[in-house]
Amino acid sequence: MTSRFASLDRAQLATLVPELLLIGQLIDRSGMAWCISAWGREEMAQVAIEEWAGSSPIYTRRMQKALGYEGTDVLTIFKGLQLDIGAPPQFMDFRYDVQDRWHGTFHLDHCGALMDVEPMGESYVRSMCHDIEDPTFDATAVATNPRAQVRPVHRPPRASADQHPHCAWTVVIDESHPQVTPLAPYYVIERTRAAVVELDPIDPTDEGLADYTGDLLADVDFGAFSHSALVRIADEVCLQMHLLNLSFVLAVRNRSSDEAQAVDITTKQLIGIAGIAAERIQHALGLPDTPEGALRVLELHPLLNPAAYVEASVDGYTLVVEPSDATTDGAWIALCGPDEPRPLQAAVRAIDPHLDVDITGDAGSWTATLVRRDEAAPEFGEVAVTRFSTGATFEFETRKSIPIMVL
Repeated sequence: MTSRFASLDRAQLATLVPELLLIGQLIDRSGMAWCISAWGREEMAQVAIEEWAGSSPIYTRRMQKALGYEGTDVLTIFKGLQLDIGAPPQFMDFRYDVQDRWHGTFHLDHCGALMDVEPMGESYVRSMCHDIEDPTFDATAVATNPRAQVRPVHRPPRASADQHPHCAWTVVIDESHPQVTPLAPYYVIERTRAAVVELDPIDPTDEGLADYTGDLLADVDFGAFSHSALVRIADEVCLQMHLLNLSFVLAVRNRSSDEAQAVDITTKQLIGIAGIAAERIQHALGLPDTPEGALRVLELHPLLNPAAYVEASVDGYTLVVEPSDATTDGAWIALCGPDEPRPLQAAVRAIDPHLDVDITGDAGSWTATLVRRDEAAPEFGEVAVTRFSTGATFEFETRKSIPIMVL
């Protein structure tokens, strides 16, 4: 099936890809507040560990294969981080140094996640920067080399707000290191359809880069990639979000008192990210705040992408959704339908608060028709919670793409 992102031109895709990476990071800003409310800070941290450890090894390998930089060294790990929703460019401003293939360091000149969590107090900073980071960094590295160790040089809590860089880490691969093995959720998520969905291969004859096999770059220049490569990257980034969400759903369900609580928490997460994602996509691409603009945003929204995973189509002022691999997995789209319009409402109201959807059909096959109400609707509380993140209004800057030389 042709990617919905193929309808964008190369410049639009180069703008959208980092936006999608940032949107993926904001999934946690949307979801974890409800986990804290349900189970407290310590259990929220365990949800985050299971969520990222269950998904990141899978989507890291997918991106390596798609862009041809599969390997076992530090360079491969760093390239993977640059294309990971866990480390969106600039918002999580990773700076890399490579001593040789098996030794490297990185530090964060700016950590958007820290900016979000610091106002909540030192206990939350420790949960994120210690309890969550230690197992999840290793879980991400295991996708490249199970003998990779990611260890802190220093990290928050910071002594003062002026302390920079925010954190620093070493990455060492050594045959003497014990092999890291994936955590239990990984073995569940690797069996999902999202883990194995096939996307269109990159056309090597298309103008621009078809892979990331060259030098490690300090900042990835998405504009250097071909149209075909950018389409594939956009689809892969959306799959990263689905895999992360499926892992989140698994962790939430394992802690919920019943299915109703699990559905409530995971739906709140979707409502929040649906609204913020729509807002950022519209702004990034300069789409109008009209019904046509809202439908275009829906076409490009991670809720409905990639097309090979989520069966949906826009026709006139209607969105038609049919059963698909995403439905089978219980992905985001499975939380939408005639009985649950709020995620779609959040998305279209981000474009114009007068917009709404009328949904008909059943849980598997349904049609959402875009309508305009006379009265503007208030923002959903779930969207307001996600807006707490500095990522909701973060603006990317233009940077030069400089190769990192191995020392």
